[in-house]
Order: sequence, then structure tokens, then C-alpha cells
Amino acid sequence: MLSSRSMQAAFKFAACQHSPFVTTVRTSALKASATYQIRSAATTSTTPVESIPAEQSEAILKEQRLRRPVAPHISIYQPQLTWYLSSLNRIAGVTLSGGTYLFALGYLASPYLGWHLESATLAAAFGALPLAAKLGIKTVVAAPFSFHYWNKIRHLVWDTGRFLDLKGVYATGYTVLGLTALTTVGLVLM
Repeated sequence: MLSSRSMQAAFKFAACQHSPFVTTVRTSALKASATYQIRSAATTSTTPVESIPAEQSEAILKEQRLRRPVAPHISIYQPQLTWYLSSLNRIAGVTLSGGTYLFALGYLASPYLGWHLESATLAAAFGALPLAAKLGIKTVVAAPFSFHYWNKIRHLVWDTGRFLDLKGVYATGYTVLGLTALTTVGLVLM
């Protein structure tokens, strides 16, 4: 480790020796000489600011803005499975973690606020709901959980270096969607 750090320092020193942007200053302190490299700021103006009138600098700035390329808007791109799945993965993760944190805070505050968030109370309240409401609530909870789970498995497979070509990315994307649908239906019907 020490040898690699000393080699890196030697390469940095050698690279900066002939650079016009780096000034090397040698000092002698307490019988030991030290070398310090001082880099000039990259934003240093090449012309004095006082020599350019304000109107002229404003005109130069406007001219430069007109010559800048305009970045294309997202609406010109063809929608792709990869960015839909990436966005949905983030939304699912935020939804799941946000819901967990809200429930945990509510559960901790419930004795002080007079709420009843015990398991028996929640089970009784859920059991009193109509079947359509039960299926809807289960779907709203199961779908992001299933999708986020399978997409995380997909990313773990990618971390091994597999399925990173375009064909593999789309194959794993459609696999995630299929497994999400099957898992969601399985969890809702439990």
C-alpha cells in the first residue's frame, strides 16, 4: 500500500514538473526540504476584466449563448423499456421505504395519540373490508414489492457481468415484468 502511494505521488510529481499550469515551490523548514505544487485556478481570466466594458462583455456573452448547441428535449426520444423500468424501480423503492417509515412512525406514536395499530386491530379492520377493497389494497402493496424484488435480482445478475448486452437487457426486463405479474397475482390471492 505504501509503495503504491509513493509511486502515485512520484507520477503526479513527474507529470506536474513540465506543466505550464503548475508552479513548484521548494521550502526549507526544520532542516527538511518540502516540495509544494501550486495550481493556478482554471477560471483565471486571460484578459483583465477592467479592459472590457460592461456592454461589450454582455454582447460577447449573448453571442456565445447563440452559438451554444441546444440540448434535445426528452420528447424526441423513443420510449425504451430500460428507462421505464429504471424509473419504476426508483418509484417502487421510494414508495416501499416511505410506507414502511410512515407506518413505523405511526406505530411508535400510536400509544400517545390513542390509535390502535396492534396486529389484532389491523387484522379485524382488514377483515371487515369488502372483497374488492381487500384485493385492491393487496395489489397496491404487492405490485411494487414484487417489482422491486425481481428488479433487484436483475441488477445483482448484472453485477456479475451477465446479460449486459442489448438483447440481454431486454430479455431480463421482460422477465422481470412477467415474474412481477405472477408474483403479484400469487401474493394477492394468498
